[in-house]
Order: sequence, then C-alpha cells, then structure tokens
Amino acid sequence: MVLEVGGSRPLAHPEEAAVPSRGGARRTEVGTAGEVQKVSAAQTGRTVLVTGASSGIGAALARALARRGDAVALVARRADRLDAVLADCHTTSPASARWAADLSDPEAAANLALDIWDHFGGLDVVVNNAAVPMRRHVTRLTMAEVERTMRINYFSPVAISLAVLPHMLERGSGTIVNVSSLGGRLGITAEAAYSGSKFALAGWSESLAVDLDRSGVSVKLILPGAIDTEIWDQPDNDAPLYSGPKEPPEAIAAAMIDAIDSEKFEHYLPDMKAVIEMKTADIESFLIGMRALSDQQADQ
Repeated sequence: MVLEVGGSRPLAHPEEAAVPSRGGARRTEVGTAGEVQKVSAAQTGRTVLVTGASSGIGAALARALARRGDAVALVARRADRLDAVLADCHTTSPASARWAADLSDPEAAANLALDIWDHFGGLDVVVNNAAVPMRRHVTRLTMAEVERTMRINYFSPVAISLAVLPHMLERGSGTIVNVSSLGGRLGITAEAAYSGSKFALAGWSESLAVDLDRSGVSVKLILPGAIDTEIWDQPDNDAPLYSGPKEPPEAIAAAMIDAIDSEKFEHYLPDMKAVIEMKTADIESFLIGMRALSDQQADQ
C-alpha cells in the first residue's frame, strides 16, 4: 500500500481541504512544491491514532511513537498546537498527519476515525486519550457540564472504537487503548462528572476486552495518576485539591508504549494499584477520607 501525504509542510485544518470526507467535513492532502510524496506504510512501522495529541500525554505519546518510526494520526482541537507536535513527528515519521477536530460530537468523532482509517489504509492502534476535566462540587454542577464531560471523555472514545472495530475484526488484528484515570477507580470529591465519565470508560473497556477475547483485537486500559499536564489548570473548573508531585508526561508515554506491546489489560501509570485495593477492601474508610478532603475544600 502507498500513502499520499505531505512532505515538510504539516497537513492543514480539515476544513481547508479540497477532499470531502464523511459527514461534510473536509480533509487535506498536500505535497511540497506542488508534488505529492509517497510513503510506504512498510517503511513507517505501525499506524497509530492518538486523540488529545496537542499537549500533555497525547503529545508526548505522539512524539515517542514517531521516534519509533510509527505513522501517527494526531487529533485535537487546537490546530496551532497540533502543528508544533506534527513538526516534531515529521523528523522521524514523514507519514504522520494531523486533524484538528472537536470531539464533543461523538458522531463526528466516529466519522473522523473512519476518514483517518481511509487516509492511511488502516490503523493498527487507536489511543482514545482526549479528555476534559470537570472539578465542580456536585451541589453546583449543571447537567450541561455533566453531558459535555461524558461526550468527550466517554461517548467519543466509544464512538471511535465502534467505528473502527468492524475493520479491525475483518482484518483480525488491532489494539484499542482507552486512557481512563485513577479517578476512574476512585470517586474523587468535587469531581463527580469527571470520575463518572472515567468510571464509565473503565467499565466499557473491561467488557470490551472480554467480548473481543480471541478475536485478534486487543484492549488496553490506562489509568494515569497525577501527571504534569494542563488538566490541572483549566478555566471553568474549581482549583484542584491535590498539590503533590506529578509525573512527567514523557515518562507516562514511554510506559504506555510498553503497555500497548504487553499482554496485560490494565496499566496503572504510575503504579498506584495498591490505593485502589485499599479502597475496595475498606470503602467506608475511603469515603471518610474523601469527606475530610471535601470539608477542607469547603473551609478554603
């Protein structure tokens, strides 16, 4: 198979494209000096879709995959930030490309995934990493905030997975990586919307892994802890209670690549599984501790 991709110039915003895509969106295919560079998929290793690739874990993962020679499809909302990450990826993976998109519409997210599948002629790995925080005490939380959080953090990953799954099953191979959170195993005070969305993604991933057993399509669940990303400082969110050490996203990205290649389903990054086991063994003590944190926030 031969891929037609841009040379040194990053792919433009899909709406600037001349090639129609599903649902009325548009895709760009450009070359350098009017020529189209042809890159064989065999020269680039795997083809990996990474959502939320403009910053944090997603950007670090895209760069790390590109350094391995994988062709990376970068998806995020901020085009300028994507361009910067794509420029880094192009130094070792000229077949990589980017799509600027808002994943708050699950149907559009599914169509985009199929466009990207068509662009590369297939995807080996899909990493559902894009997410938004929602730190708001439940007494001040609106239904609109809950729905937006669920659309981006849960419904879009599900829609993307369901879109590509028939193609992976027909081929008999593929990997779906869902990035949940430690908050997908712990109900964190003042994060009911966020934890709810991440719990949903974790539960979906567990059932998905069982349903796809022996199909050739594997599922990985990533549960990051406190990572040094922009998620801690976002508008329209309460200040975070946690102020301790945070892991660099580059370290998490490296561990995620190991997770993709492993036989294991669940991966705590860093390894905080013991905290989950303590909570499960004594949920009442966990709730008491969370109430104390909530009281501390109220005092502040």
